Order: sequence, then structure tokens, then C-alpha cells
Amino acid sequence: MLKVVTLAIVFSSLAYIPDTFSIETKIETSNTQFSEKFLQKQINQNVTIGRAIKTIVGHYPQRAASIVGTALDLYPEQYKEIMHAAISAQPTLADEVVTMALNKGISNLSSIVETAINADPSYIDFVVTAAAHSTPEKLNEIVRIAIISEPDSADYIVQSLAKEHPNKIVDILTSAIGAVPYVGEYVVEALLAIYPNDAELVITTAVRESGDHREYVKRIIEIAQNAGVNIEKLEAYAINGGATNEEVSQVLDSNQ
Repeated sequence: MLKVVTLAIVFSSLAYIPDTFSIETKIETSNTQFSEKFLQKQINQNVTIGRAIKTIVGHYPQRAASIVGTALDLYPEQYKEIMHAAISAQPTLADEVVTMALNKGISNLSSIVETAINADPSYIDFVVTAAAHSTPEKLNEIVRIAIISEPDSADYIVQSLAKEHPNKIVDILTSAIGAVPYVGEYVVEALLAIYPNDAELVITTAVRESGDHREYVKRIIEIAQNAGVNIEKLEAYAINGGATNEEVSQVLDSNQ
């Protein structure tokens, strides 16, 4: 009898699954139709896609993601305007909009990242982590574009990406300093704050990548010293990265 009851429960559960899927599909279809109607209504009134997105997202924030997704489906060639309008109207959408654009096959990664950052630079850490999560194989390009777009946010960019990809610290550092050499001291300070045990990797890489700018090499050594790195170890790390004994001595002696 117990087996019969169990089988009955199983079969009734299985019978319920299609109904559940049907309900979810209807809800999704309804949301899409809602978004399409609103967009088309705005466009028919000779409103630009950017203004339409901004207005709808502003009035219906709970449907923002659905609206942006529909807009990207209907007007993929106008993705810049769509993304900029959506993020400007609701900055917390930044990471979701970036992920959505990439998942929908818009292949211009650099343009997607740059557009999202320009829409609201204060959410740059969300933008870069979302982009790196969707396209981890393009991490170096993401770092480069982000640093060039907002060099003053280099520390946030590097910290955010290093936390998500701790095994890629060398790549992140190399790309950041290669894009804008003077940010070396800021990214070193940012990385030593969260990965003090990786001081050798951070300092050696940063000094090596800053080799064409000797004044930046000295600043990196100074920053590392101020961060509390052991003096003897610091000397070894810096020299291994390409600093001269004289450069190391000049920095360390002047700070004693």
C-alpha cells in the first residue's frame, strides 16, 4: 500500500511540472510583450530609443531588466544608446546590463565596457567584474579599457578584479600598468592591502612593468615600504624586478 501511495505522489508531482513550466513561460511572454508594447509606443511618438529606455526604466524600475533585454533584442545596433540610458537612469543595473549585452552576442567587448563606465563611473567595479565573469578569457582587455577610461579608479578596478581572479594578479598588474604607467603605485598599494602575502609577486611585477619610467619604479618601492613590507625583502623584490641598487638605496635612505 505504501508503494502505491508513493507512486501516486510521484506521478502527481510529475503531472504538475508541465503546468509550472507553462505558468513561467506565460509570465515571461507577458513581460516581453509588456516591454515591446511600451518601447514601440515610445518609438512611434518619435522618441529616441535612449529617451524611451530612460523614461520606462525610471517609471518601471522593477521591469528594467526585462525592458533593456527586449530593447537589445529589437535594436542591437543601438546597444550603446540603450546601455547608456539604462545605466544612467538606474546605475545599480550596470553589472546586469553588461552581462546581458555580452550574453546576447554583442561582440564589441571594449565598447560595452567603455559605454557602461561612461554612463556611471562610480559603478566601475561592478562593470569590470561582470565583464570579466562573462568573458574571463578577455580579462586583460577589460583591465586595459577600464584603466584608460577611468585611471583615477585604478585601485578599485584592480582590487575588484584581483578578488574575483586571484590567480591572475600578474596579468591584471601587467595590463593596468601597460595601459597607464603612472597608476603603478596606486595598484600596488591596492593589492598589498588585500594580498600582503603576495608582496613579492606584486612588487617584482610592478617594478618590472614600470621599467621604462624610473621615477615610477621609485614610487612603487616607496609605496611598498610605507605598506610595511620588510626592508630586506623589499630590496630583493625590487632588484629582482629590475630596480638598481642605487634606486633602492635612494628611496629607503630618504625614508629613514
